[in-house]
Amino acid sequence: MPTVASADRIDYPGRPTRAPVIEVDALSKRYGSRLAVNEVSFRVEQGEIVGFLGPNGAGKTTTLRMLTGYLAPTGGKIQIDGIDAVGNSIQARARLGYMPEGVPLYRDMRVYEYLRHRASLKRVPEVGAAVDRTLELAGVADAKNRIVGQLSKGYRQRVALAEALIADPPLLVLDEPTSGLDPNQVRQFRELVRGFGGAKTVFLSTHILSEVQAVCDRVIIIREGRKVADLTLDETTELENMFAELTTGNASEGGS
Repeated sequence: MPTVASADRIDYPGRPTRAPVIEVDALSKRYGSRLAVNEVSFRVEQGEIVGFLGPNGAGKTTTLRMLTGYLAPTGGKIQIDGIDAVGNSIQARARLGYMPEGVPLYRDMRVYEYLRHRASLKRVPEVGAAVDRTLELAGVADAKNRIVGQLSKGYRQRVALAEALIADPPLLVLDEPTSGLDPNQVRQFRELVRGFGGAKTVFLSTHILSEVQAVCDRVIIIREGRKVADLTLDETTELENMFAELTTGNASEGGS
Protein backbone atom coordinates (compact mmCIF):
# COMPACT_ATOMS: atom_id res chain seq x y z
CA MET A 1 0.00 0.00 0.00
CA PRO A 2 1.92 3.09 -1.19
CA THR A 3 2.30 6.23 0.91
CA VAL A 4 3.75 9.37 -0.63
CA ALA A 5 4.54 12.94 0.30
CA SER A 6 5.70 14.29 -3.07
CA ALA A 7 3.91 15.74 -6.08
CA ASP A 8 4.87 12.81 -8.28
CA ARG A 9 2.16 10.76 -9.94
CA ILE A 10 1.48 7.46 -8.26
CA ASP A 11 0.72 4.50 -10.51
CA TYR A 12 -0.87 1.82 -8.38
CA PRO A 13 -0.76 -1.77 -9.66
CA GLY A 14 -3.72 -2.51 -11.91
CA ARG A 15 -4.89 1.11 -12.16
CA PRO A 16 -5.42 2.29 -15.75
CA THR A 17 -3.88 5.58 -16.82
CA ARG A 18 -6.54 8.31 -16.92
CA ALA A 19 -6.48 12.04 -17.38
CA PRO A 20 -6.62 13.89 -14.04
CA VAL A 21 -9.76 15.81 -13.12
CA ILE A 22 -7.98 17.57 -10.25
CA GLU A 23 -4.29 18.41 -10.43
CA VAL A 24 -2.78 20.44 -7.60
CA ASP A 25 0.88 21.46 -7.47
CA ALA A 26 2.54 23.10 -4.45
CA LEU A 27 -0.73 24.73 -3.35
CA SER A 28 -0.29 27.20 -0.49
CA LYS A 29 -2.39 29.68 1.43
CA ARG A 30 -1.06 32.20 3.90
CA TYR A 31 -3.06 34.36 6.31
CA GLY A 32 -0.61 36.99 7.46
CA SER A 33 2.22 35.11 9.14
CA ARG A 34 0.23 31.86 9.40
CA LEU A 35 0.64 29.26 6.67
CA ALA A 36 -2.70 27.42 6.54
CA VAL A 37 -1.87 25.24 3.51
CA ASN A 38 1.78 24.47 2.82
CA GLU A 39 2.75 23.32 -0.70
CA VAL A 40 0.16 20.55 -0.98
CA SER A 41 0.31 18.51 -4.20
CA PHE A 42 -1.96 15.70 -5.42
CA ARG A 43 -4.05 14.58 -8.37
CA VAL A 44 -7.41 12.88 -8.70
CA GLU A 45 -8.20 10.91 -11.82
CA GLN A 46 -11.41 10.36 -13.76
CA GLY A 47 -14.00 8.27 -11.95
CA GLU A 48 -12.18 8.09 -8.63
CA ILE A 49 -13.84 8.67 -5.26
CA VAL A 50 -11.14 10.17 -3.06
CA GLY A 51 -11.40 10.99 0.63
CA PHE A 52 -9.71 14.11 1.97
CA LEU A 53 -8.94 13.78 5.66
CA GLY A 54 -7.25 15.69 8.43
CA PRO A 55 -7.84 16.76 12.04
CA ASN A 56 -9.55 20.03 12.86
CA GLY A 57 -7.34 22.90 11.76
CA ALA A 58 -5.42 20.83 9.20
CA GLY A 59 -6.34 23.06 6.24
CA LYS A 60 -9.05 20.93 4.62
CA THR A 61 -11.70 23.62 4.24
CA THR A 62 -9.16 26.16 3.04
CA THR A 63 -7.97 23.69 0.40
CA LEU A 64 -11.54 22.98 -0.76
CA ARG A 65 -12.30 26.69 -1.03
CA MET A 66 -9.24 27.16 -3.22
CA LEU A 67 -10.16 24.16 -5.39
CA THR A 68 -13.66 25.51 -5.94
CA GLY A 69 -12.64 29.08 -6.67
CA TYR A 70 -14.01 30.69 -3.51
CA LEU A 71 -10.55 31.54 -2.21
CA ALA A 72 -7.42 32.60 -4.12
CA PRO A 73 -4.23 30.69 -3.30
CA THR A 74 -1.09 32.43 -2.14
CA GLY A 75 0.98 30.12 -4.32
CA GLY A 76 0.86 26.98 -6.41
CA LYS A 77 -1.28 25.72 -9.28
CA ILE A 78 -4.74 24.16 -9.58
CA GLN A 79 -6.16 22.52 -12.68
CA ILE A 80 -9.77 21.35 -12.82
CA ASP A 81 -10.47 19.04 -15.76
CA GLY A 82 -7.47 20.54 -17.55
CA ILE A 83 -8.43 24.18 -16.88
CA ASP A 84 -6.24 26.59 -14.91
CA ALA A 85 -8.53 27.25 -11.95
CA VAL A 86 -6.60 30.34 -10.84
CA GLY A 87 -6.38 32.10 -14.20
CA ASN A 88 -9.75 30.88 -15.51
CA SER A 89 -11.83 30.54 -12.37
CA ILE A 90 -15.27 30.80 -13.99
CA GLN A 91 -14.51 28.16 -16.62
CA ALA A 92 -13.04 25.84 -14.00
CA ARG A 93 -16.01 26.26 -11.67
CA ALA A 94 -18.32 25.26 -14.49
CA ARG A 95 -16.63 21.83 -14.46
CA LEU A 96 -17.45 21.07 -10.83
CA GLY A 97 -20.35 20.82 -8.45
CA TYR A 98 -19.64 21.99 -4.90
CA MET A 99 -21.60 20.97 -1.84
CA PRO A 100 -20.19 22.93 1.12
CA GLU A 101 -20.89 22.03 4.72
CA GLY A 102 -24.17 23.64 5.79
CA VAL A 103 -25.11 24.54 2.23
CA PRO A 104 -27.67 27.39 2.16
CA LEU A 105 -30.97 26.55 0.48
CA TYR A 106 -33.99 28.69 -0.38
CA ARG A 107 -36.27 27.14 2.20
CA ASP A 108 -39.50 28.75 0.92
CA MET A 109 -39.21 27.25 -2.58
CA ARG A 110 -40.46 23.90 -3.71
CA VAL A 111 -37.66 21.47 -4.55
CA TYR A 112 -38.19 21.60 -8.32
CA GLU A 113 -38.49 25.41 -8.21
CA TYR A 114 -35.21 25.69 -6.38
CA LEU A 115 -33.44 23.40 -8.84
CA ARG A 116 -34.91 25.25 -11.83
CA HIS A 117 -33.68 28.50 -10.33
CA ARG A 118 -30.16 27.15 -9.79
CA ALA A 119 -30.12 25.63 -13.28
CA SER A 120 -31.05 28.95 -14.85
CA LEU A 121 -28.31 30.75 -12.89
CA LYS A 122 -25.82 28.20 -14.20
CA ARG A 123 -27.19 28.60 -17.73
CA VAL A 124 -28.01 24.93 -18.02
CA PRO A 125 -29.62 24.08 -21.38
CA GLU A 126 -32.97 22.24 -21.35
CA VAL A 127 -33.66 23.12 -17.74
CA GLY A 128 -36.69 20.88 -17.33
CA ALA A 129 -34.83 17.76 -18.48
CA ALA A 130 -31.85 18.66 -16.32
CA VAL A 131 -34.05 19.03 -13.23
CA ASP A 132 -35.79 15.70 -13.86
CA ARG A 133 -32.47 13.92 -14.36
CA THR A 134 -30.96 15.45 -11.25
CA LEU A 135 -33.97 14.67 -9.06
CA GLU A 136 -33.54 11.00 -9.96
CA LEU A 137 -29.76 11.00 -9.52
CA ALA A 138 -29.98 12.52 -6.04
CA GLY A 139 -32.88 10.31 -4.98
CA VAL A 140 -35.24 13.18 -4.29
CA ALA A 141 -37.80 12.85 -7.13
CA ASP A 142 -40.52 11.83 -4.68
CA ALA A 143 -40.17 15.19 -2.90
CA LYS A 144 -39.99 17.48 -5.92
CA ASN A 145 -43.27 19.28 -5.07
CA ARG A 146 -42.49 19.74 -1.38
CA ILE A 147 -41.29 22.95 0.28
CA VAL A 148 -37.56 22.73 0.94
CA GLY A 149 -37.91 24.06 4.50
CA GLN A 150 -40.39 21.31 5.37
CA LEU A 151 -38.02 18.48 4.42
CA SER A 152 -36.01 16.40 6.87
CA LYS A 153 -32.29 17.20 7.07
CA GLY A 154 -31.54 14.04 5.09
CA TYR A 155 -33.73 15.18 2.22
CA ARG A 156 -32.30 18.70 2.37
CA GLN A 157 -28.84 17.19 2.00
CA ARG A 158 -30.09 15.36 -1.08
CA VAL A 159 -31.46 18.60 -2.48
CA ALA A 160 -28.05 20.17 -1.91
CA LEU A 161 -26.47 17.26 -3.78
CA ALA A 162 -29.00 17.70 -6.59
CA GLU A 163 -27.99 21.36 -6.85
CA ALA A 164 -24.32 20.33 -7.15
CA LEU A 165 -25.30 17.91 -9.93
CA ILE A 166 -27.65 20.19 -11.87
CA ALA A 167 -25.13 21.22 -14.54
CA ASP A 168 -23.91 17.62 -14.94
CA PRO A 169 -20.30 18.42 -13.92
CA PRO A 170 -17.58 15.77 -14.20
CA LEU A 171 -16.39 16.58 -10.65
CA LEU A 172 -18.22 16.71 -7.32
CA VAL A 173 -16.56 18.32 -4.30
CA LEU A 174 -18.40 17.40 -1.10
CA ASP A 175 -17.55 18.94 2.28
CA GLU A 176 -18.95 17.01 5.28
CA PRO A 177 -22.02 15.88 3.27
CA THR A 178 -23.43 13.67 6.06
CA SER A 179 -22.91 16.07 8.97
CA GLY A 180 -25.89 15.88 11.32
CA LEU A 181 -27.61 12.97 9.59
CA ASP A 182 -28.90 9.94 11.46
CA PRO A 183 -27.38 6.49 10.74
CA ASN A 184 -30.03 5.52 8.18
CA GLN A 185 -29.66 8.82 6.34
CA VAL A 186 -25.85 8.41 6.36
CA ARG A 187 -26.19 4.93 4.85
CA GLN A 188 -28.53 6.19 2.13
CA PHE A 189 -26.22 9.07 1.30
CA ARG A 190 -23.25 6.71 1.09
CA GLU A 191 -25.13 4.57 -1.40
CA LEU A 192 -25.84 7.65 -3.53
CA VAL A 193 -22.18 8.68 -3.56
CA ARG A 194 -20.93 5.15 -4.16
CA GLY A 195 -23.23 4.98 -7.17
CA PHE A 196 -21.30 7.83 -8.81
CA GLY A 197 -18.06 5.84 -8.90
CA GLY A 198 -16.77 5.68 -12.48
CA ALA A 199 -19.40 8.09 -13.80
CA LYS A 200 -18.35 11.08 -11.70
CA THR A 201 -15.15 12.00 -9.94
CA VAL A 202 -15.83 12.68 -6.25
CA PHE A 203 -13.58 14.54 -3.82
CA LEU A 204 -15.00 14.01 -0.34
CA SER A 205 -13.96 15.75 2.86
CA THR A 206 -15.32 14.32 6.09
CA HIS A 207 -14.45 13.55 9.70
CA ILE A 208 -16.26 10.20 9.54
CA LEU A 209 -13.61 7.58 8.81
CA SER A 210 -16.12 4.77 8.33
CA GLU A 211 -17.72 6.83 5.57
CA VAL A 212 -14.40 7.12 3.75
CA GLN A 213 -13.72 3.41 4.22
CA ALA A 214 -17.13 2.57 2.78
CA VAL A 215 -17.09 4.69 -0.38
CA CYS A 216 -13.57 5.85 -1.29
CA ASP A 217 -10.92 4.33 -3.55
CA ARG A 218 -8.12 6.46 -2.13
CA VAL A 219 -7.49 8.76 0.78
CA ILE A 220 -5.34 11.88 1.06
CA ILE A 221 -4.45 12.93 4.61
CA ILE A 222 -3.16 16.35 5.61
CA ARG A 223 -1.82 17.65 8.90
CA GLU A 224 -0.93 21.25 9.74
CA GLY A 225 -1.40 22.21 6.11
CA ARG A 226 0.93 19.53 4.70
CA LYS A 227 0.10 16.29 2.92
CA VAL A 228 1.26 13.33 4.99
CA ALA A 229 -0.26 10.42 3.05
CA ASP A 230 -1.82 9.43 -0.27
CA LEU A 231 -2.86 5.80 -0.38
CA THR A 232 -5.33 3.31 -1.73
CA LEU A 233 -8.04 1.75 0.43
CA ASP A 234 -9.32 -1.79 0.63
CA GLU A 235 -11.17 -3.89 3.17
CA THR A 236 -7.93 -4.63 5.05
CA THR A 237 -6.96 -0.99 5.55
CA GLU A 238 -6.95 -0.01 9.24
CA LEU A 239 -7.84 3.57 8.50
CA GLU A 240 -8.60 4.63 12.07
CA ASN A 241 -5.20 3.50 13.37
CA MET A 242 -3.41 4.93 10.35
CA PHE A 243 -5.16 8.30 10.71
CA ALA A 244 -4.30 8.49 14.41
CA GLU A 245 -0.66 7.63 13.76
CA LEU A 246 -0.31 10.25 11.02
CA THR A 247 -2.19 13.12 12.65
CA THR A 248 -1.47 13.02 16.37
CA GLY A 249 1.58 14.19 18.27
CA ASN A 250 2.98 17.39 19.66
CA ALA A 251 2.45 19.56 16.58
CA SER A 252 0.54 22.82 17.03
CA GLU A 253 -2.74 23.61 15.31
CA GLY A 254 -2.43 24.62 11.65
CA GLY A 255 -4.93 25.77 9.02
CA SER A 256 -8.67 25.82 9.13
